Amino acid sequence: MKVFLALWVMPIILLGSWYGLSYYDISFGYRILTRELHDLVFEIYGNLLGIPPETIPPLVLKAIIFDTFLVVGLIIIKRRRKQIWAAIRRMFGWSDNADEPIPASAQADSEFSRSA
Repeated sequence: MKVFLALWVMPIILLGSWYGLSYYDISFGYRILTRELHDLVFEIYGNLLGIPPETIPPLVLKAIIFDTFLVVGLIIIKRRRKQIWAAIRRMFGWSDNADEPIPASAQADSEFSRSA
């Protein structure tokens, strides 16, 4: 789970830090962090997608928020798996004991003995 969270959060941190630094033109001498490259990247993405470049950052933010809810949901399901299954069993009236045999009807047994 730790590897999954690390692989999920690292691209978000990298993208967010690049976006923040390049948006405010804090380049530290690196061309990749300049505002010109920032505008060029979003212009290229906008042309590829056929949408205005100004609409891309809010779309990315919405995708990150959606993914965050999915990841948190998966974590909750993983940690509460036994409680969720117990609630489902109670809701449908299933037995909690898996070793309990399923009772067969007496009529099915009598028909089997006649055919043999």
